[in-house]
Amino acid sequence: MINSYLTIKKAGHSEISIKKSVFICSIARTKNEDEARTFIAKTKAVYPKANHNCFAYVIGEHNEIQRESDNGEPSGTAGVPILEVLKKNDLKDVTAVVTRFFGGIKLGTGGLIRAYTQSTVSTITAIGIVKCVLQKIIYLEVSYSQHNRLKIFLEQNNITLIKADFAAVVTLQVSVASTETIAFKESVIDFLNARVTFKEGPERYVEVDYD
Repeated sequence: MINSYLTIKKAGHSEISIKKSVFICSIARTKNEDEARTFIAKTKAVYPKANHNCFAYVIGEHNEIQRESDNGEPSGTAGVPILEVLKKNDLKDVTAVVTRFFGGIKLGTGGLIRAYTQSTVSTITAIGIVKCVLQKIIYLEVSYSQHNRLKIFLEQNNITLIKADFAAVVTLQVSVASTETIAFKESVIDFLNARVTFKEGPERYVEVDYD
């Protein structure tokens, strides 16, 4: 598993008009090719009278799967521009479909490339991008006398507190970036200057805002 990756914040779509042609870019997260194909098919079904439904998707930790289609537009004028936008934004596990309703005015090769690029960029900008960070669940067992101090430490260091259990000892469940696990433990020990027991849980991806 990679330490972090970028993807879209949510599924959505937006519309632009260029020389009477309407371009609607629909975009969604897709974890595999089956999900990508399903999303493409559903989008085509929404716009059955469209002249073109061009698409591109990138899937995999290292973008191992990349596909694109011009769907009847001149070769290289639609699918590739859509794919390039996804790659330039370093997005993973995303499928974009740009639907075109022809307005009667030909845009030419350069015009088509710019139109499909602009449509995809506009939608990604409107929806937003998030960073998915690989984090590890850690359980910290401390005495009741150290509980409040540990909470202060977590707040000062922006560590996410998931849950607190109060039994013979206090057990706090937190989420820490996997790459910072060792440093986190050392910092807690230094801060408390007291006995603390750590237990590691599973890893998971947590979404954070990306500027």
